Amino acid sequence: MTDPEIQTPSFGDLLRVSTRIGFLSFGGPAGQVALMHRELVDERRWVAEDDFLQALNFCHLLPGPEAQQLATWIGWKLHGWRGGLACGLLFVLPGALVMLALSILYGFAARLDWFAALFLGIKAAVLAIIAQALLRIAGRALKTDFQRALALIAFAALFLFNAPFPLVVLAALAVGALAGSRRPDWLALKQAVSHPISERKPWLASFKTFAVWTIVWVLPLAAVFLMLGPDHVLWRIGLFFSKLAVVTFGGAYAVLAYMAQQAVTGFGWLGPGEMADGLGLAETTPGPLIMVTQFVGYLAAFRDPAPFSPMVAGVLGAVLTTWVTFAPCFLWVLTLAPWMSRLQRAPALKGGLAAVTAAVVGVVANLAVWFALHVLFAQVSVVALGPMQLQWPDWSTFDWRAASIAVVAVLLIFPLKRGITTTLAVTAALGLALGLV
Repeated sequence: MTDPEIQTPSFGDLLRVSTRIGFLSFGGPAGQVALMHRELVDERRWVAEDDFLQALNFCHLLPGPEAQQLATWIGWKLHGWRGGLACGLLFVLPGALVMLALSILYGFAARLDWFAALFLGIKAAVLAIIAQALLRIAGRALKTDFQRALALIAFAALFLFNAPFPLVVLAALAVGALAGSRRPDWLALKQAVSHPISERKPWLASFKTFAVWTIVWVLPLAAVFLMLGPDHVLWRIGLFFSKLAVVTFGGAYAVLAYMAQQAVTGFGWLGPGEMADGLGLAETTPGPLIMVTQFVGYLAAFRDPAPFSPMVAGVLGAVLTTWVTFAPCFLWVLTLAPWMSRLQRAPALKGGLAAVTAAVVGVVANLAVWFALHVLFAQVSVVALGPMQLQWPDWSTFDWRAASIAVVAVLLIFPLKRGITTTLAVTAALGLALGLV
C-alpha cells in the first residue's frame, strides 16, 4: 500500500536536492546515508521509511559503495532510469572533481619538503580513522561466535598467509550462503516474512539494462586496448579497477589493503606512505571513500605518461579509474532494482552478505596493521615462516613524530569525539610543525 503522505518530486527538484546531497556527503557511508534519510525521508517525504531501509539492505547485497548505490536506487524509484543516472552521478561528481584537483596538486608537489611534512600528520591521522571504522564495523557485524570466527580467519588468511582478497570474499560468500540456508542463527539472520509477490518477473527489461551498462562499462577499456595496447599503463589501470569493482563488498576499507598491496608491490605505481596520503585526501572530500581509487589511477598514469604529458596522462588515468569503478554500480542497481523484494527473501544471499560483512572486520583489521607498519616505520620486510609470510618492521626506523601525531588523533576522535575534518586539520598542522623541525 502506498503511503498517502509520500510526494513525487519533479525531475528538476530531484536534480536540485541530489546536487545538494552530493556536495554535503561527507563522513563516510554512515553520514551519507543519514544525510539522505534526513533530506529525502524526514524532511521531503519523497521516499517511505520502509522503502528506504529495504533499499539500503538491498544495496548491502551489491559490490560497491552502498551510499552511492542507494542514491541511484532512490533516483530510479522516483524517475526511472534517468532519475537513477542523475542521482548516482550527482552523488559522485562533486567528490570526483575535488579529488582530481587534490591529486593534481599532490602529483606536482609531493617532492616538496613542506608538502611531505603536511602529509606526515595526515598519514598519522589515518591510523586513528581506520581504528574508528574497525570498531564501528565490528560492533555492527559480529553478533555471534560464528561471525567472530569468520573475522579471525579472514585476518589470518590475509595477514599471515597473504591470501588473495577476492578469494577471501568468495569463500565468505560461499560459507555464508550455506549457513544462511541451513543454520541462519549462526549469522543472526531474522526469519523473513513471506508475502506473495504478484508482479511479473522483469526478465527482458533487466537483460536489456545489463547489456547496455556492460557496454558502457567496457567501451573505454576497449578504446584503450585498441589505441594503446595491452602493455600501456592505462590498460592495466582499467583492468585492475574493473576487477576491483566486482569484489568491493563491505565498503572501501575492505579493499584498501588489497588495492594498496597491488598498487605498491604488484604494479609499483606508488609508495606505501602515499596510499595513506590518498586515503587522507579521500576522507576530506564529499562522496564515497572509494574515490581514493582515482588518486591511485592518477599517480599511476602521471608517473608513466608516454605518449602523453604527465598532466594529460594523470587526468586520463583518474577519469578511467572513476569510470570503471562506478559504471558497475549503475549496472548492479539498475539491473537488479526491479528484483529487490525477491532478492531480500533469499536466505542464501542474506547469509552470504552477513558472512562477507563479518569477514570484512578481519579485512579492515589487516588494513589497519598494514597501514600502521608502513606509517610508523620507514622499512618493513617480509619474513617467510613456512607457509606464513610475516611483515616485520625494522625497529631502528621507527618514526616518533608519526606515532606522536597518531596518539593525538586517537585522543581527538575517541575521548574528545571530534570529527574527521577537525582531526585531519589539527594533525596536518602538527605534521607541518614537526616535519620542518
